[in-house]
Amino acid sequence: MITEVAVERVEFTCGSCWHRWSVDYDVQRYRDDSGQEWEYFYRDNVAVPDPYTPAGAPACEHCGRRWVGRLVARRPVPLSGGSEAPRSRVPAEGGHRPERTSAPMLHAAGHPQPESGPQASPG
Repeated sequence: MITEVAVERVEFTCGSCWHRWSVDYDVQRYRDDSGQEWEYFYRDNVAVPDPYTPAGAPACEHCGRRWVGRLVARRPVPLSGGSEAPRSRVPAEGGHRPERTSAPMLHAAGHPQPESGPQASPG
């Protein structure tokens, strides 16, 4: 069962060349039948590994090294509404906002990048 859905902005700072960038991930938390909690990460509607791990961090576009990301912002997405949530019936025929099928993808890297601050000197 899905227990939480959120958008998480993850910031990466390359420890080799000090390039900084951020990426928005869609995150689903899931509880399986045995009560174990799992997280699923998606970028641009494609399943990706956990960006908070070395294996899941995207490569630096400047030098190719991978550095674990850190959470800088988060927006929970409400799960299906309770009795007080406003709702609208979706008609059976596909005429309800047909532009949804042709709308451009809202890409995970399509937001402004964070301002680069003073660069730390290596080691």
